[in-house]
Amino acid sequence: MRVTVIGAGVAGLTCATELLKRGAEVTVVDRAPELGAGSCSWWAGGMLAPWCEGESAEEPVVRLGSAAADWWDAHAGGVTRQGTLVVAPGRDSGELRRFARRTMNFSQVDAEAIALLEPDLVGRFRRGLFFAGEAHLDPRAAIKALAKRLRDGGAELRFSTAAENFPQADVVVDCRGLAARDVAPGLRGVRGEMLVLRCRELALTRTLRLLHPRIPVYIVPRGEGVYMLGATMIESASRSPVSARSLVELLNAAYALHPAFGEAEVVEIGVDARPAFPDNLPRVWRDGRSVFVNGLYRHGFLLAPALARRAADLVFGETPIPEESDADRLERQTL
Repeated sequence: MRVTVIGAGVAGLTCATELLKRGAEVTVVDRAPELGAGSCSWWAGGMLAPWCEGESAEEPVVRLGSAAADWWDAHAGGVTRQGTLVVAPGRDSGELRRFARRTMNFSQVDAEAIALLEPDLVGRFRRGLFFAGEAHLDPRAAIKALAKRLRDGGAELRFSTAAENFPQADVVVDCRGLAARDVAPGLRGVRGEMLVLRCRELALTRTLRLLHPRIPVYIVPRGEGVYMLGATMIESASRSPVSARSLVELLNAAYALHPAFGEAEVVEIGVDARPAFPDNLPRVWRDGRSVFVNGLYRHGFLLAPALARRAADLVFGETPIPEESDADRLERQTL
């Protein structure tokens, strides 16, 4: 089985990994000049946090995302299993109660427990929620590890290659994200803005979510005092530079978590546009010799393994494909 995967982001690389495992001859092509260039994956938070995501996401995200950490550990390594700590300023304690009502698999923690989990937060928050089973990874290291593993396994990765120039294949797996709007009606962009900060005064060890009624944020440690801070959610496919307003709001949120972030170095400022369908759930479908994987929204690293397995099932004909109209095909949630 010769398979060409279009797109070398997290969706394309996970699909290629699953296909290679099942014995396919895999070629990955991408218009970008190198791995990560222009990809949402490069600016992802890397949170493997299915239960936290249940606060706003549908049930399939929680159920299928619960296996993501094991998949990434097995195929890329570098997974940090320290859980997620959710906190809120005292004036926003109602946000914490609301978050608790919408999620599961957490324990409620008081100020003493928070200080034991993250000593640098001693005295800063009275209550929190601790999701011990969650994890995170460094997205850039993860996609580099997948690419290396694919090459070592005999797959070919071609960059600076247009989709229409892909080699002859039995099946094409289209993982182009927003570029696939020509075949995926309803696909839209959701803009996210994020910062990479270096704060040598802090030694946080796990993903932190600060709840705020206007701009909730997450902070993910990258090691050696480096943190990913994100992210805004704006209904736009624009990749123009970060606005001053967004920058101020993100930095204010970081300062609210700990004043030491006020002295942090700004290492990088990033923008991406996540592909999303109207219900914010992804789609996997087949049309002839093409399989389409799209709409990962903000759950790229969390849901990519599950979508990749589903796509491989369709490539190898292990899942029956019912006859349906084009509209039905996109409305059917294959997850």
